[in-house]
Amino acid sequence: MFDSLDEQLKQNDQAEASPKERMMKYLFIGTVSVVLVGGIFAAIQFAR
Repeated sequence: MFDSLDEQLKQNDQAEASPKERMMKYLFIGTVSVVLVGGIFAAIQFAR
């Protein structure tokens, strides 16, 4: 039951998002990740 539900969710996600939208989503996630990690790193460096 859960395998078929998982497959259905993946198909729905792919049907709704164009390749450009998916690329923008991953680019946004990557950018936010870099900013967060950079902020944490900077906070640690400035705290010394």
